[in-house]
Amino acid sequence: MQAYAKDYLNEVVENQGKLFDYVAQFFPDKDTKEFIQTYMKSKTRKNIDQAQAYVNTMDAKALWDYFVKTEHYELKQGKALEGFMPDWIGEFYAYYQWYYNMPSAEVVEKVPIDFLMKAYHGLHDLDLDLAVKKVGDK
Repeated sequence: MQAYAKDYLNEVVENQGKLFDYVAQFFPDKDTKEFIQTYMKSKTRKNIDQAQAYVNTMDAKALWDYFVKTEHYELKQGKALEGFMPDWIGEFYAYYQWYYNMPSAEVVEKVPIDFLMKAYHGLHDLDLDLAVKKVGDK
């Protein structure tokens, strides 16, 4: 039994990737890594885990606006992740969370963002399903 219906999976995976990429692209002087860790542990992400259709179907920009408003969140100063990495990390975390049926807050503990940043070059060219299984098997 997965975290939510497979019908939402592609949309959640794609939108989370786009959300992480949006933050990295539009806020290059802000800490993308800190944002990702905060977001994955947020009430907003928990709503997605619980398959609340209103949040599950939001596009990246709407999700960003909702997250900032709901969580009263402000980005921290720092360095943005570059290239395709933020998009891939977003997709990876969303698929991993669904595949292993665990709360998003647990995912970032089990698979730390620093690990994904180091493993990115070896994993990002793999099919997402295979990358998730390789990491999950370790």
